[in-house]
Amino acid sequence: MLQLQKTLTVDTRPKSIHNVTSMVADVVRESGISTGLCVVFVRHTSASLLIQENADPSVLADLERWMQHLAPETRRWEHDDEGPDDMPAHARCAITRTSETIPVTQGSLALGTWQGLYLWEHRAHAHRRQLVVHVMGL
Repeated sequence: MLQLQKTLTVDTRPKSIHNVTSMVADVVRESGISTGLCVVFVRHTSASLLIQENADPSVLADLERWMQHLAPETRRWEHDDEGPDDMPAHARCAITRTSETIPVTQGSLALGTWQGLYLWEHRAHAHRRQLVVHVMGL
């Protein structure tokens, strides 16, 4: 079995969803693995990963508005050490995912036609986020 692990850095914009599909696909290609799995993990508690539609940007905008409704900054939160966006970002992360596992088929991510992999920044300020990408297989 072959394996490759890399840490990628993504500079985010406030409360935004960033397409990281091509960055992760580059690691898969570099690995030389034809058949296997790619695990992507975000090393933060106020940002998350999701697989979502990659064709219509309004899907991502609607998701961000929906999430702002679920975990608003205007709600009274006990944990606010880093500002009013601190705890809402943790709540958003709690109902999303910190990792995704994607099959590797014929040396590529086996995403569907309309799927992309996204890093979702939940904080109200730009951050530098790290993704650990681990590819394993044959």
